[in-house]
Amino acid sequence: MICKKNFSTKGGSTSNLRRHLKTSHPTVLLAQVRTETEDGSPAAAGAVSTTSTFAGPSTASTASSTPAASTTIQGAVRPRRPQQQTTMSSFVTRPMDPLRQNKLDEALVRMIACDFQPFSIVEDKGFKEYSHLLDPSYSLPSRKTLSKTVMPRLYDKLRNCWTSITTTSYMSVTCHFIEDFQMTSYLLDCFHFSDRHTAAHLARELTRVTDEWGLDNASNIVSAVRDHLHWDHISCFAHMLNLIVKAALKEVQHIVQKVKTIVEYFHRSTVASEKLGATQKQMGQEPLRLKQDVATRWNSTYYMLKRFTEVKDPIISTLALINPSLPTLLPEEWEISREILEIIKPFEEVTTEVSAEKFVTVSKVILMTRGLQRIVARFQRNPSKFDPVKKLVDSLMSEMTKRFGRVEHNEKLADATCLDPRFKKQAFVSHQAAEDTVKRVTAAAAAINPVQHEEEDTSESAASASAGAMFWEDFDERVASLRPSAASSKTSDSMMEMRAYLAEPLLPRTSDPLAWWKRCSPVYKTLSEVMKARLCIVATSVPSERIFSKTGQIISERRNRLSPSKVRELVFLNANMP
Repeated sequence: MICKKNFSTKGGSTSNLRRHLKTSHPTVLLAQVRTETEDGSPAAAGAVSTTSTFAGPSTASTASSTPAASTTIQGAVRPRRPQQQTTMSSFVTRPMDPLRQNKLDEALVRMIACDFQPFSIVEDKGFKEYSHLLDPSYSLPSRKTLSKTVMPRLYDKLRNCWTSITTTSYMSVTCHFIEDFQMTSYLLDCFHFSDRHTAAHLARELTRVTDEWGLDNASNIVSAVRDHLHWDHISCFAHMLNLIVKAALKEVQHIVQKVKTIVEYFHRSTVASEKLGATQKQMGQEPLRLKQDVATRWNSTYYMLKRFTEVKDPIISTLALINPSLPTLLPEEWEISREILEIIKPFEEVTTEVSAEKFVTVSKVILMTRGLQRIVARFQRNPSKFDPVKKLVDSLMSEMTKRFGRVEHNEKLADATCLDPRFKKQAFVSHQAAEDTVKRVTAAAAAINPVQHEEEDTSESAASASAGAMFWEDFDERVASLRPSAASSKTSDSMMEMRAYLAEPLLPRTSDPLAWWKRCSPVYKTLSEVMKARLCIVATSVPSERIFSKTGQIISERRNRLSPSKVRELVFLNANMP
């Protein structure tokens, strides 16, 4: 009835019909076919009717061509329920609507991008079976369709340098702004970077990205931003802390190296690791695994030393039992390790707090710097009895003075601190730096002040009165010299706004400054505009580093054949999908 072909149903079997429907007509809705045939199509001739007669010999029965038959019992006719017959639709899965198919395909790409799965997951036997059980009508797309059709389509909807496992260099560019008085971040691009990492090449790529959208601390990044693009540059605060602490830890490198060697031994040896865990249990301690440090992150050294001192006794007992040829810490070195942790702990706390992405961080840099300097100065006033610890403290102070000596004179940091209602001028040690910041922010507010000057009254009465009113000339001449210019009016309004803002009581340190600005922006209209351009700055390059961490998961051993263009799209989707 569909293709006008003939198939054998010899022996009463419909296998040939079902096989043909499944292979040649999978998209035909059988319900529609049945409706058409029941409305008078040639298939009506194939309608089967049955009549059952239960009456005696004297009872006549009549056959009906309708599917429902009636039973006659001694002259009484009782209607019989139609017989349920198996139809072909019960053997053929109805095809999925194309719109839903597309939605499920995009959802599959979202899962791959979000969970760092390979495209080849659609070829895994277990995933195929699971998908079929969820919805037999869903046809899994091929890995080629996913990567070359579905993902680019989804990428178009949404629209640092590092080296991956495949030794391919990438560069990421993130943007941060305040929207509806909330910190908002997006990844603009993460692309293959094949050129040498010179300032000129970096500047060219940064310009390309910003042009497309209309819109790290290494020396080449600084030069690219400052010298080639003439953009303002703020050094990554976390990276500066990393350099300061790593330089100071060189004074106790012999102890750090001993700890690192012992930790690496326990990570290499399964026997030693299991013995350490058993020893911790015997001593009534929770089994804790030793942590290794990472060369690029000083705080990983802090975590390694901290965990090492926490399991001191089990480590000593285990090493004594297995008797490895390892350097051991002397009692004096255990004490030095504890003092090191006490000294560098504030640096770890600052690094953690300043690495936040969803909260205001740039306004804290000046206060955090001063706080760390005061803590280190206190350790200098109360020196340790161990020379290596004294040298570590002196190195910290020397490095901080060199890098943070004029931190209050960094204009963007100072402006952001002043515009944070938790800190304002009270965050500054230098009175001159505070006053300069207030003047600079006031001038910035005056430059964007949307003051609407009142238009002169142009009513008919005023016009007619001024036409020949010469007696007003003397007054008008004297008043004209007293009227402020538009520029001076903007400046005076901004100064009044700044004075009123500074007179407001400080918010508690744990409050959300953006929530305060949201409430008070109708009062401080121009200052709130300047604030949006300052408090949106992130104090570290951690957002970009998080992109690299995600991309490292995308380019795994199982997915090391991904092209740079596919990596770019996957990273973009993962970072920006709601």
